[in-house]
Amino acid sequence: MQTILLVDPETDFLEWAQNQLETPSTKVLTATTADEGYKIYISENPDLLISETHLVPFSGLELLARVRQRDSNALVILMSAFGTTQSVIESMKLGAFDYLRKESLPFNLKPVVDAALTAQAEMRLATAFKPQLTVEQYQDSLVGQSPPMQQVFKMVGRVSHSDAPVMITGESGSGKELVARAIHHYSNRSSQSFIAINCAAIPENLLESELFGHEKGAFTGAASQRIGRFEQSDRGTLFLDEIGDMPLTVQSKILRVLQEGEFSRVGGNATIKTDVRIIAATNKTLEQEVAKKQFREDLFYRLNVVRIHLPPLRQRREDIRLLAEYFLKKIATQKHLPQLTLSSEAVKVLEEYPWPGNVRELENTIQRACVLATGDVLLPKDLPLGDASAKLEPEPPSVPARGTHEAKPTLESAVEILLDAASSDHTLQLLPWLEREFTLFAMKRTRGNQVKAAKLLGVTRATLRKRIERYGITKELNFQ
Repeated sequence: MQTILLVDPETDFLEWAQNQLETPSTKVLTATTADEGYKIYISENPDLLISETHLVPFSGLELLARVRQRDSNALVILMSAFGTTQSVIESMKLGAFDYLRKESLPFNLKPVVDAALTAQAEMRLATAFKPQLTVEQYQDSLVGQSPPMQQVFKMVGRVSHSDAPVMITGESGSGKELVARAIHHYSNRSSQSFIAINCAAIPENLLESELFGHEKGAFTGAASQRIGRFEQSDRGTLFLDEIGDMPLTVQSKILRVLQEGEFSRVGGNATIKTDVRIIAATNKTLEQEVAKKQFREDLFYRLNVVRIHLPPLRQRREDIRLLAEYFLKKIATQKHLPQLTLSSEAVKVLEEYPWPGNVRELENTIQRACVLATGDVLLPKDLPLGDASAKLEPEPPSVPARGTHEAKPTLESAVEILLDAASSDHTLQLLPWLEREFTLFAMKRTRGNQVKAAKLLGVTRATLRKRIERYGITKELNFQ
């Protein structure tokens, strides 16, 4: 006979759930308050605890913490009709088996409970520990209520307590660095440095020095000793973004750090010990890169210990409104602007747009809409997307007729706008983004003529081809 304890303030829900779960071999106990539930747990020692998060006199998270402190192998499922990102992550970090939204219970409750009751071995791996930083210090940076994002939050909670390498995959702009920062924030290393480096944005001949540092005189221009990112992030977390673009020569050195925990600066002989957690991210399929001999197989398996896939925004459309409203609030606070709201028609336009640039594109769209809006409510006409079903092209800048005195945008003002956008979007790598946009527009202007586009950009055709392949530009060119 297995025993399940249900804790929820609503007696109607308790009756429904009891009918769903009780069988000849499963006994279901119920409680309506957290303290009553904890007393029953102590006296009955059930196989599984299922609890609402909003309880009195203390929360379901506190009940989870008390139960897990008493028994580190306790199986606990939390549920809520109004779950937040923080409560999902916090519950998984405290060792919850799962976190369910109440609207999904008719479909998910029984399968999850069945899995929980047969998962004692898995739950022994979960370790409860208290966060070193408050949840408020990372509030709302990850936003989403869709099932795919709920799985991401759960994985963040599960992996944060270990030092295992993590591989984050997903399309460009989907928020991979935010996930990496969340893992660091909820880890035991949260009081130490989190350093991010974009492997695709640094020239090959400088990347090794950037990562490992160099000694004075190691190469032309090395006028003084430089401390690399591995030394700077000692006892902290190093985030290697776009690791699929890392040169093979540097990959071998990364492998040594993962295997031995040591490295040498460029031009130096001294061995330097380091204790760094590596989180890597890529928008490439590394298995394919390994097959093409573009990525070391041994390094791939070292980095791919835990994998978190971040779905593109078009696959989690129920998050679009939440994200848009979050960005409206964020921009209003940062820029000291009036708080705007979205009309239902504007929400529909946002939800129907395919978002090839993912969350980053959505934030930039909302930022532009805030600047261009003429009222307190954003309408479809205020959104720079226009017709959501069209393949949108940015409007070319208007050129005043000869003899007119209309003000023209200056290079300085354009740079200021770009720098403001980069400062408000910490995931935006400005120079790689500019490189991609200039390449894309040059290809569009020359209607795909690589010779003319390379000449327009002032680069060789070989360099242009590398950029086209790196940024996946070919699929965006559709000439009639």
